[in-house]
Amino acid sequence: MLKFGASLLALAIAAPALAQANPDQPTTDANGQTIVVTASRSGDAVPTDLLGASVTVIDDQQMQQRQTRVVSDVLRDVPGVAVSRAGAIGGLTQIRIRGAEANQTLVFIDGIKASDPYDDEYDFGTLVADEDAKIEVLRGQQSSLYGSDAIGGVINYITLTGAEAPGTKIRAEGGSMGTLSAGARTAGVSGNLDYALTTSYIHTDGYPVAIGGNNDVGSNNLGASFKTIWTAAPNLHLTAVGRYSYTHAAADDTDNVFGSPTFGLTIDTPGVHYNNTGLYGLLRGQLDLLDGRWTHAVTAQIADTKRTDFDVPDAFSPVAGQPIIKANGDHGRRLKGSYESALRFGSDAVKHRVTFAVDAERESERTTFSTSGAFLGWRHRTNIGVVGEYDLTVNDRLALGASVRHDDNSRFADDTTFRVQGSYKFAEGTRIHAAYGTGVKAPSFGELFDFFAGRYIGNPDLKPEKSKGWEAGVEQSFDGDHVTVGATYFDNRLQDEISTIFTVVGSSSINEPGRTRQRGVEAYAGAALGGGWRFDASYTYLHAPQPETVLPLIAPFTGTDVTAQAVRRARNIASASLSWAPEHQPFSANVTVRYNGRQNDLAFTDPSFVPALVRLRSFTLVNLNARWKLSDKVELFGRVENLLDRRYSEIFSFAAAGRAGYGGVRFRF
Repeated sequence: MLKFGASLLALAIAAPALAQANPDQPTTDANGQTIVVTASRSGDAVPTDLLGASVTVIDDQQMQQRQTRVVSDVLRDVPGVAVSRAGAIGGLTQIRIRGAEANQTLVFIDGIKASDPYDDEYDFGTLVADEDAKIEVLRGQQSSLYGSDAIGGVINYITLTGAEAPGTKIRAEGGSMGTLSAGARTAGVSGNLDYALTTSYIHTDGYPVAIGGNNDVGSNNLGASFKTIWTAAPNLHLTAVGRYSYTHAAADDTDNVFGSPTFGLTIDTPGVHYNNTGLYGLLRGQLDLLDGRWTHAVTAQIADTKRTDFDVPDAFSPVAGQPIIKANGDHGRRLKGSYESALRFGSDAVKHRVTFAVDAERESERTTFSTSGAFLGWRHRTNIGVVGEYDLTVNDRLALGASVRHDDNSRFADDTTFRVQGSYKFAEGTRIHAAYGTGVKAPSFGELFDFFAGRYIGNPDLKPEKSKGWEAGVEQSFDGDHVTVGATYFDNRLQDEISTIFTVVGSSSINEPGRTRQRGVEAYAGAALGGGWRFDASYTYLHAPQPETVLPLIAPFTGTDVTAQAVRRARNIASASLSWAPEHQPFSANVTVRYNGRQNDLAFTDPSFVPALVRLRSFTLVNLNARWKLSDKVELFGRVENLLDRRYSEIFSFAAAGRAGYGGVRFRF
């Protein structure tokens, strides 16, 4: 493994490189058109109105207007996205796109594949928002570009470069639940060096997440990153990215005492907590030839994650003075190298781009501590992926694209995925777009090998999940593109879905026979209304029936198969945001309304550990915030979250936070 990592590092230093999901590109082009880098392996920034796939960009201005402190909160405003957090800030936070599972969403942070190699999923509860950042959410199957995990889509979180957001910022705030939050950033361009250093921190005492409980569940969350881009020559750019994240969060356990009236429910468990640490790094360079028409790139990156859960000896009747002990721990590591080459040719009217890419990836994991007798040694798997991509643009109106990828995995059979897409803009401001693609998701190490005595045993014979789907949409612009409305229909089929089966002796994972289907409609609107007013809205309807083994009304200790809307994915989700930021005025304000419809979840409230299917109520949240610039260097701000003090649950037996207020100051230098 060390030789593999050293070889990647040497290759990155010796040769020019360009990162996939290139984090160096700006948010808009010279004409002010929104552009994204996630939709192509070429490293080019592509205008969103030349994409057949559906994509949403949340820029830095929107994040600041909504005073985003936790990245997952602003993702609630993206069409097709469902968010669920287990209790307070720092709790496990999952993102699901278009009805897919949370581990079927690929996540990049500044070009680094960020999912935990142990369970193949990224916990958004560990990602605090940076002072200057943007988010790209590319929906639909993207395995032909990125391989496994990109069935639902790709989320790319990018910190801004020094050229995009120069200067120094310091932010400090406090508020409800003993919350203290701070952020700092210094960035700029010095000669041929572009640099940005950022850190963010959130501490909260939390609140009782057990319904009817009294134990405050809080957390400490730290994020720090740097990004440097050195232009060694006009056609040679070298980039280094580093990121550190740390979460220390309290937690409440589930009551597992047979015969207890709260069996299967979240209960007060003082002392229980977990630590989650992530180290991420990337080295890359970019060499431009033929006046920039032919680029070559090599990337080396690493993701190293560790998590340890701490419990008390008697977790459900804690006794004062008892020591905290380790309950479980895991360690995951991913080493990845990529080579990409893109050739651009044609005329101003007809543009061609051909891209070739190779990815080499080695994932490793081990259980570091287990109270249930799990294997403590390392396990590994390697994957080699080869990508071919072609894009055609005619008169900046017609855009067609196709991509294909072949993956060779050390544990599973080879797989080939593809994608085709197209977009056309009419002169009247109407745009139509469509895409069709396939996706693949390899089983996680946990699904293959986990072991919890009497509870769960992995299945090493699992096959990768496979998906195919299409989408078609229309978008209409008015008033010189100041107003845009659009809608997209999508239809996905998932084969060999991995699910959990429950019996009296425990549970395991299987590949379900047949296929499941996820289909729905995404609608959105955006309007710059003049006078500093801005309105954005989104709506998602999702029909995602999924088979579950659950308790029947009779015959306990056995399960029965039912088909219902997939858990933690509401049929109806909506968001609307109204901002007022008049030019040359010191005051600005924003109100955001988020609606989450009724949704299903699983409740393990029976001693057989076979779950019951429960229904969680719908809820509507209103957030209000405002900013006041005292000068060019000093700004006061404040916000109220859950203004109407709604009581609700995103996950069964976990209470969400009530009304909360925060205020602070930001300095700019």
